[in-house]
Amino acid sequence: RPHRSLSFDLIVLFPRDICPILKDPAALTAVIDLFEDHVRKNHQQLDLIVGLDARGFLFGPLLAQRLGLGFVLVRKKGKLPGTTVSVAYDLEYGKAEVEIQEDAVAPGQKVLLIDDLLATGGTLHAACELMEKLQAQIAGCLVVIELQELKGADKLKPHRVFSLLRY
Repeated sequence: RPHRSLSFDLIVLFPRDICPILKDPAALTAVIDLFEDHVRKNHQQLDLIVGLDARGFLFGPLLAQRLGLGFVLVRKKGKLPGTTVSVAYDLEYGKAEVEIQEDAVAPGQKVLLIDDLLATGGTLHAACELMEKLQAQIAGCLVVIELQELKGADKLKPHRVFSLLRY
């Protein structure tokens, strides 16, 4: 189980970069421990973890397995087989589109979204829009790192964001 200073330890050891976390098995375990602890305390009755392309795919399946939940992918346009639902959104430098398989989430399922970084909130907001299109219940969003000065969490309201590290 994580201890209270673990978030501080992660800030000192891995500032603004998840690559060293992935390289260090103890650090990766600590990140998943912190997410698991938060979810178990704050989110009962979840059905799925939804990971964002591509780094949400690194943390999401590990957390989903720990919680005994399924995991589904939100990907960049054109990457998923079968029928998909998509949402277009603006980036600081252009436009993008994300999609999910049409049958990945059933109406009424309670989901928690996960990604590595929250900056301006565009991609995570688009993923929330996808969940709303599929009539899922969004329990919240999880990120490893939040860049607070970019105010991405404001864009995601009313959905709550839990971040392990804030800069």
